[in-house]
Amino acid sequence: MHDAGDRNHRILFSLRPEGTPVPESFGADTTAVPTPGPGQFLSRTLYLSLDPLYRAAMRGNSEASLRLNPGDVMSGETVAQVLESRHPGYRSGEYIVVRNGWQQFALSSGQGVRRLDPDRAPVSTALGVLGLPGLAGYTGLIYLGEPRPGQTVLVSAATGPVGCTAGQAARIVGARAVGIAGSPEKCDYAVRELGYAACINHRSGDLAAQIRAACPGGVDVYFDNVGGEVLSCVVNLLAPHARVILCGMSEAYNVEVPPPGPSLAPVLSARATLQGIVVQDHLHRLPELERVVGSWIRAGLFRYKEDITDGLASAPAAFCRLMRGQNFGKALVRVAPEHL
Repeated sequence: MHDAGDRNHRILFSLRPEGTPVPESFGADTTAVPTPGPGQFLSRTLYLSLDPLYRAAMRGNSEASLRLNPGDVMSGETVAQVLESRHPGYRSGEYIVVRNGWQQFALSSGQGVRRLDPDRAPVSTALGVLGLPGLAGYTGLIYLGEPRPGQTVLVSAATGPVGCTAGQAARIVGARAVGIAGSPEKCDYAVRELGYAACINHRSGDLAAQIRAACPGGVDVYFDNVGGEVLSCVVNLLAPHARVILCGMSEAYNVEVPPPGPSLAPVLSARATLQGIVVQDHLHRLPELERVVGSWIRAGLFRYKEDITDGLASAPAAFCRLMRGQNFGKALVRVAPEHL
């Protein structure tokens, strides 16, 4: 039997927000800790991942598997520890990645669950650079962007888990990585800690002029995490045969009417390749990500930053900060200590 007590605290989705979510978009309740039936296990949430994609789920126009309705427990991927198991494939004490959502305890049948080895890397990285964000950055850059030594790779949202993975992968394979970020602090971190050759503050001055100065030969690979005006600017500065990887559209997450897209005429004249990445298409490469990027971390070649807030009750405010672009690094909530 587990010693989780008898109460499970949960954060609920309450009101569809107009524009940027606010703490009043969320509610809370307390229920009994569930008991696993045959083929199930109970786990306790350790870390909760905060991800912008759930803004679309709150709006109600995401795919059916992610869509949220008022009263639902907020969705979210988590790192958890198995407490009690009636599942033949899982045992008490194991660390896992599981979609528990914004609650302290949850049941699972094992579907979509990933085991973690806490001795290989901090378990929190399974939600960031060694999880789906890192997978998007790594596979999008390596397999779709195909950077070559000496080429210029431009990465927006350069210090987040997706961007920092794409940028550092570009540097490690011999390309010249240039970042775009939203503050002097983030730009300094990108150059000093992540090894970008330069980083542009898109909130400071003429963005096109800054990109031309940092990328005098044009942009060979653009890894886009934001869309909107930044993408519109970059497509006019592409080198011949450039590749543009569309990974995220953070500028559009908080608006009810999507912003107008850029003219793609420069993409045509540059003979560029414009390709989207959906990380679920690359799940088979998760072991490669863990092996390759994990080895870079252990060798001191790759760094990452986590923006951790403590306590499940703080999740709504932390999510709102994320959607205002005020996080620095992978946004996580530490729900419980890793060791009982």
